[in-house]
Amino acid sequence: MSDWPIGISTGCFYQRSIFDCLEQVRDAGFTIIEICSFPAHLDYRDLGLVKRASQRIRELHLEPYSFHAPFADHIDITSLDPAVRGPAVIAVEQAAAAAAELGAHYFVIHPGPERSPIPGEERLRRMETAADSLNHLVRRCRELGTALVLENMLPHLFFGHAKDILWILGAINACDVGICLDTGHAYLSGDLPTIVHKLSGHLWMVHASDNYGSRDDHSPPGNGSIDWSALVAQLARLRFEGNIILEIAADASGNVDFDAAQRSRKYLHELAGRQELSQRFGPA
Repeated sequence: MSDWPIGISTGCFYQRSIFDCLEQVRDAGFTIIEICSFPAHLDYRDLGLVKRASQRIRELHLEPYSFHAPFADHIDITSLDPAVRGPAVIAVEQAAAAAAELGAHYFVIHPGPERSPIPGEERLRRMETAADSLNHLVRRCRELGTALVLENMLPHLFFGHAKDILWILGAINACDVGICLDTGHAYLSGDLPTIVHKLSGHLWMVHASDNYGSRDDHSPPGNGSIDWSALVAQLARLRFEGNIILEIAADASGNVDFDAAQRSRKYLHELAGRQELSQRFGPA
């Protein structure tokens, strides 16, 4: 348990080319990465560029654990308008192909649109449309050799609640789809432990970030008000065996505090180690 692999997302460099940050990640002692698909960082539509990135990742002995699908207002796989939904599904397919080219184990997707709540009747129709889109994407990911993982979204958004995520898992045909728990998103819902419990049977990986309960700060774990000791204990009880990806933000100048990221990794490992000792020998 104390050996939970902890990596970092290159999303903190989303406005810079991936080629300008990989060595920094390696030099900071991180070997496991999630790769961001923001076009300024790595244009997933340019397979030649993706192949170059894949080669550079291998040269630096980094492990491309996961690849995050693009998300934007116009990439809406739940849209009831085929003229919007069709290109959105194609964009996500292109990103899945990039994930496979990079050798990513998991392809992480936001299953809903990046906008505020949707009215009742339309909401149900969109959920059914999302299931149809995801059925297609699951088949494509299977062909490509990467696994589809759905991320819980912010609580004010579509699929921002555990009940919606569980509904979509039941609505799609495939069983080989997992969940990525975004701790920051779940904490903002007001009940992180309940969300973890409800999603636990499908939990494959964790996006770890912290906040103070008012906005999605993407602060390093330990730099907010999430009770990480309780969360680590809960994950241990649930026998979580996936990887943890730190999903932290850069500062206003675009600089990443790797010292803080390293402290967070050490902090989480120490919490997991204490939990392991507690389970083995009982509370101190």
